[in-house]
Amino acid sequence: MSEASRNEGAWWESAVIYEIALISFQDSDGDGKGDLAGLTSRIDYLKWLGVDAVWLTPVYKSPFRDLGYDISDYCSIDRAFGSLEAFDRLLKALHAADIRVILDLVPNHTANDHAWFIESSSSRNSAKADWYIWADAAENGGPPNNWLSRFGGSGWEWCEARRQYYYHSFLVEQPDLNWRNPQLRAAIADVMRFWLDRGVDGFRVDASAVLIKDALLRDNPHNPQAKGKPPPQRQTPVFTDDRPETMDCIEFIREVIDGYPGRMLCGEVQGKTDRIGHFYGNDRPRLHLPLNFALLDSQWDALSLQATIDAYFNAIPDHAWPVWVIGGHDKQRIASQIGEPQMRVLAMLLMTLRGTPFFFMGDEIGRKRVPIPPDRVHDPFEKLVPGYGLCRDPERAPMRWDDSSNGGFTTGDPWLPLEPRDGAANVAAQQRDPRSILALFRALMRLRRERACLRHGGYEPLRAQNDVLAYRRTDGGKEILVALNIAAEPRKLHWQGRGRLLMSTHLDLPSEPLPDASILLRGNEGVIIELEPR
Repeated sequence: MSEASRNEGAWWESAVIYEIALISFQDSDGDGKGDLAGLTSRIDYLKWLGVDAVWLTPVYKSPFRDLGYDISDYCSIDRAFGSLEAFDRLLKALHAADIRVILDLVPNHTANDHAWFIESSSSRNSAKADWYIWADAAENGGPPNNWLSRFGGSGWEWCEARRQYYYHSFLVEQPDLNWRNPQLRAAIADVMRFWLDRGVDGFRVDASAVLIKDALLRDNPHNPQAKGKPPPQRQTPVFTDDRPETMDCIEFIREVIDGYPGRMLCGEVQGKTDRIGHFYGNDRPRLHLPLNFALLDSQWDALSLQATIDAYFNAIPDHAWPVWVIGGHDKQRIASQIGEPQMRVLAMLLMTLRGTPFFFMGDEIGRKRVPIPPDRVHDPFEKLVPGYGLCRDPERAPMRWDDSSNGGFTTGDPWLPLEPRDGAANVAAQQRDPRSILALFRALMRLRRERACLRHGGYEPLRAQNDVLAYRRTDGGKEILVALNIAAEPRKLHWQGRGRLLMSTHLDLPSEPLPDASILLRGNEGVIIELEPR
């Protein structure tokens, strides 16, 4: 994929976006849980690091059975995090530091103690009776069909007051909203405007691919590849996931945000790479940035990465702006899979590919999965569907700021344990080390800001050979060559023309002209080379 020089686009096209699970970032009051005041106290770190925007996992009122994705009130802040006033102070402080704020929008479901569900479940004749997905029992008195919950068991729960079942894609306590109801849609739009009016810069739409379910409630077929998979994956979710009507829901959400200039909509999408293009939209726009986790799913070798990147670029529309994600609150830490040396290579890949980079708090220090004892598990997936190695708590453990027992995160007992402090990655130690992976993330973001080629330039793939993944970024007559050694042994790199080395992932080489058109890449080394005009 190549493209001629273009003007600077919307802010999110040049931004680097940093996901923060607020409960695990910084505690300010000693209760062991991160909060808004704690995040406010770390703004200097965010500015020093160089991120342009933060995406916060839900901060709304919630019983917190599923990291706050079970919401009791969309328009209030949970007391564990602070208050609306504390949120406004945080928003103002982040904007003063030139950092934008993206909130999680959770339009698929609420908590079962939300006022909407309490009213809906009280009677079939209530004003909100049709705001959730209700259905009569099957002839045998059981659930209406075979749909499963992602947290195990049937996706249907009986409600005695209505003498009906309600559907829940996730926990029993997370009833699904009925997006076929125009009043419900209007209520979600009002929620969005509440936060947009306060000044937030956009939303990440949670579970955006499952907003509509089959109107006929048809049974999902058996998954022929189910062997060894957890029970919720033993069906092919044809009638519950990624229905065509879902796109109309996303278009509606986009219309709301388009009423506020300069705001951005990204979203969690599902399915294989070849489906991701649909979430951009054509005649009617959908998401600005459908989140792309292809790098996390790829085999970690040069040929597989080359294919993964090419398949993604081929799957998105010509008008679409790419996006790359290397971590998240639901994704296993990739550093645990590829190791710290290749994590440095991944950092260079993320910051030099054409598109918007997203990473998760702790990725910048090469953080790995944190061991969680069975008696400290919070993740409902692990509690309800144990034994498949899919617990998400190891990713959600509190941020380690220093090597103290509680990592500088809290003066109390942290809600999840941190990794043992001896030898654990932490921010303070890496800030003192000019060659740390944290220093690398920071240097890459700085270089990205300085070079238009890396922000908006075209992308020209080169043939991956001998374990080296390589490509050019171009902007007018300027060219930058990126070469990444995916092997642990040295590899020789050749190119045409003269060049200047801008950066090595080892951060131990000066920026200087190269004597000839070749370089010996050390094991696990990536380089960025500025080429002279041809």
